[in-house]
Formats: sequence, C-alpha cells, structure tokens
Amino acid sequence: MIRVCLAAVLAVVLSLPARAVEIQEVTSPGGITAWLVEEHSIPFAAIELRFRGGASLDTPGKRGAVNLMMGLLEEGAADMDAQEFLVAREELAADYGFDASNDTVSVSARFLTENRAASVDLLRKALTEPRFDPTALERVRGQVQSIIADNAKDPRHIANATFDRMAFGDHPYGSSLNGTAASVAALDRDDIMAAHKAALARDRVYVGVVGDITAEELGPLLDRLLGGLPAEGAPMPKEAPWMLEGGETVVPFATPQSVAVFGHRGMREDDPDFFAAYILNHILGGGGFGSRLMAEVREKRGLTYGVYSYLAPMDHAELIMGQVASANATVGEAVEVIRAEWRKLARDGITAAELDEAKTYLTGAFPLRFDGNSTIARILAGMQITGRPIDYIDTRNDRIEAVTLDEINRVAGELLDPEALHFVIVGEPEGMGAGN
Repeated sequence: MIRVCLAAVLAVVLSLPARAVEIQEVTSPGGITAWLVEEHSIPFAAIELRFRGGASLDTPGKRGAVNLMMGLLEEGAADMDAQEFLVAREELAADYGFDASNDTVSVSARFLTENRAASVDLLRKALTEPRFDPTALERVRGQVQSIIADNAKDPRHIANATFDRMAFGDHPYGSSLNGTAASVAALDRDDIMAAHKAALARDRVYVGVVGDITAEELGPLLDRLLGGLPAEGAPMPKEAPWMLEGGETVVPFATPQSVAVFGHRGMREDDPDFFAAYILNHILGGGGFGSRLMAEVREKRGLTYGVYSYLAPMDHAELIMGQVASANATVGEAVEVIRAEWRKLARDGITAAELDEAKTYLTGAFPLRFDGNSTIARILAGMQITGRPIDYIDTRNDRIEAVTLDEINRVAGELLDPEALHFVIVGEPEGMGAGN
C-alpha cells in the first residue's frame, strides 16, 4: 500500500505564515522548471526533487530494483567510493536524502550558501555518475533483505500487503516496492543501471527550492545539477485494475490483537469534489479524537486505542482506506461498527456543526505546515506533481471554506460504499473464518 513517508523536518525554522510564502516559477536556460521561495535571512537552502514514476517502473521479475537503486545513490559516485563520498559530504556540511515510493522517487538536499557550488556538484555526481560498486550493492541489498524479513513478521505490513495483492493483482501496486527476498537476491548491477535510467530523467522531474538563492542563480544551478540526466525515462505504468469486492479476508497470525486494514475505491486528487471528500474524511476518521470512527469504536465502546481513515489518491488508482487494531475477541465487533458508521454517513451525511468544526481545524492547521526550508521545498514539489496551481497556498483555505453542507453530503453518498468495503484482518479473530 502506498504510504505517505514523512521525512525529518529541518531544525532551521522560517516561521512564515502560509500567505507570506511568495512562490516564483523559474525556468532554467536548459528548460527545467522549478518553484522557488527566496529566504535570505539564513545562509542556507533546500532543494526537493520529485521524479514521477517511482518504483512502479520496476519491470516484470525485477521488483525492488528502483528502491534498491535509490538506496545506492549515496554509496559512491564518479571517482569516489562510498566512504570518500561520505567524507566529502560531511566536509561540506551538506545533507542528501534519497527515497522511493510507488509513484515517485525523491531527492532532498540541504546545503550552506558558502558551499552551494560544491554541494550541488557532489549531488550531481550522485545523480548522474553513481558507481553501484559490488560491495555497496551487497551491503544495501542486505539492508533491504532485512526489511523484507522484518515485514513478513509484522501484522500491519501483512494486512496491507494482502489488501494490495487482492486489490491490484500483478500491477506494481499489488506488491511491495521493496520486492521479495527472491527478486532482490536476483538483481544485478545491470538491473540497477536500467532502473536508474528508467526512473531519473528530466521529462518527469518536479523541483521545489527554498532559501538563500535568487531566481537568477537557480536557473544555471538546475542545468548543472540535472542536465546530465536522460531527457526521457521509461513509459509510465498503466492504470491499476480494481479486483477487490466487499467482504472480509482473515489471515491467520498468532497474536493476541488482530489488525484490520479496510477500504474501497476512492477519488482522484484532481476531481472537483476532492476538497469535499477531504473534509468528509476528516470527519469520518482523519480527525483523530474528534472523528466519528474514534468516537464510536474507541470512546463509546472501548474496542481499540486508535482507528483512522485516509484518502489515498495515487497516480494509477485511488482509494479511501483505514486501519484499526483490536483484541481477537472484539475485532469482529469493531469491524461491524466501522461498517455501520460507513453506512450511516453515506445515508445521512454530516451536520452543519461538524462541517464548521472541520473547516476551523483544517484552515487553522494549514499555516503550521510551513515550518522550515526543507518542509516548504517538499510542499512546493508536491504541489507541482499533484497539479496544484502556483497560488494554491493562498487559495487553499478559501477552497475549504467554499464547500457547502449539501455538497459534502452528496459526496458522502457517492464516495462511501459500505457494501464495497473490504476488511483484511490479520490475527486470530474470534468468530471470523480464514479467507484468501
């Protein structure tokens, strides 16, 4: 299952309210576009790169190649082996991060103004001249294999993996981006080089930059950093099939507490009704202790410590999902309560008071997200890759406020389908039989 991975937030805080973020669109001489927020009070800048495609670009039989490739980018480049690269980075006081999801690969960089040129050049070498040395490949392969082994013993991971496999089948969404023990063991250097060429290309990059740099300085920097990448990467994956009907699947697992993952088809992020769905989900299960699911499952009945729901709009499928954990003796009741609340909300909608409370929270919390160079750079790149307009930060709260009660209740009836809701329960739930 696609999960949103939250990187560590930079300690240097800008304390900018949302409406004080002035975004410039910058196009390099070579045609690379970036969104820039200048902030010259601190001699420091952050760059966020997002490449569309991600681990879904893995070819058949090579699952895990893109993820393994991203883990190797900091393990030596050009004429430097892994240790020499690490020393060079530390001498510059630069920080780089490389990550993969099913829809994107991301590269984060933070560097001091005085070391900007050298820091960008070092990152350029990592992106365009990675070594993929045999010793580094085996070391990172071992780390990935350890993660795969740990996940095989984690009920939450098992539940998510089972849901994905049943929902998406042979599509890349149907399997872990880490790959399997067998697929990762079979990957060789040629596979990693092919994954690099497929995933890191200029035709799919989105760039956010925040800090002590001007538009005039940024353009040439982008060409220097990214100009050596291929112009085009691999074709994007096809839309994912939806293969899962409503019901329940039990995966036996020896544990005193069962974990249930549940969901059905959701809504695309570019849908005109997405803001209504976003508020609706906050009220349903995304709003913590103020949500309906927490009130019904935890507060009234004491069946869990926590239950939540979330929208998962991906590039090739869209879901509304949730998760709950409960004792084996009570998880069946928790499942029924969740399904009943799903049905009630679809049928009756929400109240005006709930809508007002959700709007107050969502609009008030939004400015708190803008708390550092790296955080804002990630937001800028994310806005671009999801198709948000450049004035989104200024207009987002207005869009929240514009959602009416009639609109959100119409969306509740259209989006929430209790009969399509499927639960995957991992554990030893009493009164529930084993499934697929």
